Amino acid sequence: MKNNAIIDIKPLGFMWPVKNPFLFFAHHRDIYPAGNEKMGPSVSLEGRNIGNDFSIKDGWRMYHGDVVPGFPVHPHRGFETITIVLEGFVDHSDSHKQAGRYGAGDVQWMTAGSGLQHSEMFPLLNLDKENPAELFQIWLNLPKEKKFAEPHFKMLWSKDIPVFKTMDESGKSVSVKVIAGNVENVIALSSAPDSWAAMPENEVAVWIIKLDEGVKWNIPIAGEGVNRTVYFYKGNSLLVNGNIVFSGNAIDLKANDSVLIEAIESEAYMILLQGKPILEPIAQYGPFVMNTQAEIQQAINDFRLTEFGGWPWQSNSQVYPRTKGRFALYKDGREEIR
Repeated sequence: MKNNAIIDIKPLGFMWPVKNPFLFFAHHRDIYPAGNEKMGPSVSLEGRNIGNDFSIKDGWRMYHGDVVPGFPVHPHRGFETITIVLEGFVDHSDSHKQAGRYGAGDVQWMTAGSGLQHSEMFPLLNLDKENPAELFQIWLNLPKEKKFAEPHFKMLWSKDIPVFKTMDESGKSVSVKVIAGNVENVIALSSAPDSWAAMPENEVAVWIIKLDEGVKWNIPIAGEGVNRTVYFYKGNSLLVNGNIVFSGNAIDLKANDSVLIEAIESEAYMILLQGKPILEPIAQYGPFVMNTQAEIQQAINDFRLTEFGGWPWQSNSQVYPRTKGRFALYKDGREEIR
């Protein structure tokens, strides 16, 4: 390689490779058909493994949904989810009587902390045309001292998320949507309060990067010991410090080295994740992420006993009226409407 700032290059699958402090990264891209009166697909579900439909058929999946696609009620403890929705919508419900519908570039930042249940359904709102959906879900670990933080969620509404923009002499541009961290003087909205990202010294960054064809950009340098990965998920190819990298790859970089990227033959779309690792043991069992196996067993027992507050909603796959716009309802009764 022409520069040892590139540590490794790995292919992207359904679940993308991550480095500490991140735990999980999934990309969902589905071209759903028109919806029916129940906001599910208007076509037959025959031939699908309903309840566990993760295989692309006709361009879309039902996941764990049986009427509406998505993920019915399930528990979490000990980490955070960051859900970025580029197209389509997510209906959120949780065991703290919180709710929301978000999409069109919105981001939900949720701290599971001591434990909650939630559902994430993908209502098909269009009756007379396709319902394309694209979203990313990232799991960010919590340090031991925050594993039992009070559950919390906040919305980063698309129009409020700061964007860094720069342009070269030919008029070609770089655009970076700053969900966490900062790019030069463009600083992200505040994260959830107990997040690893809430402490600037941890240098957590979540950026959505778009390069026009032919434009070059130097990725800002971060500190030594910071893990950094660029996920090149859409486009043709990139030059990364002079090395050709094709779309569909994750590029692990040395965060404290200079890296110049250039989009070749088409626009290039990337997501960058970075942060200082949490230097603690990780024990994981499905939706529970703790430090020891004893704590995992405690999480399982606690969920059996308390159901993390129970489930206050009518359905395990709760969705909201088709006519309802984007909104967030919090446990203190406050409601945001967008």
